[in-house]
Amino acid sequence: MKTIGLFYGSTYGMTETVAQKIKSAFTNFQVDLYNVKDTPRETPGKYDYLIFGTSAWGIGEMQDDWERWIYALENIDFSKKKVALFGLGDQVMYPESFVDGLGTLYCRLPDKSVVVGEWPVEGYKYYFSLADKDGKFVGLVLDENNQPDKTDKRIKKWVAQLEKEFV
Repeated sequence: MKTIGLFYGSTYGMTETVAQKIKSAFTNFQVDLYNVKDTPRETPGKYDYLIFGTSAWGIGEMQDDWERWIYALENIDFSKKKVALFGLGDQVMYPESFVDGLGTLYCRLPDKSVVVGEWPVEGYKYYFSLADKDGKFVGLVLDENNQPDKTDKRIKKWVAQLEKEFV
């Protein structure tokens, strides 16, 4: 069975809970979970399939542990990898910077051609997002503050999509 390395940053546990739900939703892959706060920076290099997840803080910044860990990605050869992204945000409180942490994470990837798992913008209400590229999000977007009832269904649909794209 192929293995995915899932890396997340979580301050209060919400992103960690989502990461665990994503892990549980996979049926055709084994998923190893890593909190970037406690993970050696070379760890992503040993996986062909990667998932990176972050929340947004303040006015759209990445979660603090990602801010300190993002430089590790510069040393990874992404040429034979596939990467999916997910982000948490609050579209009511921060509609002008909704899931910008996810957009920043995407922007900091050295090779964007390996990114899979884009997600539709329909079903969200916001003014601006760095994660919105050409009318689609660069990865799965979840709003645990205002749409927690949609999280499980969105994860299930996104993971089914990734199981096709991670081949």
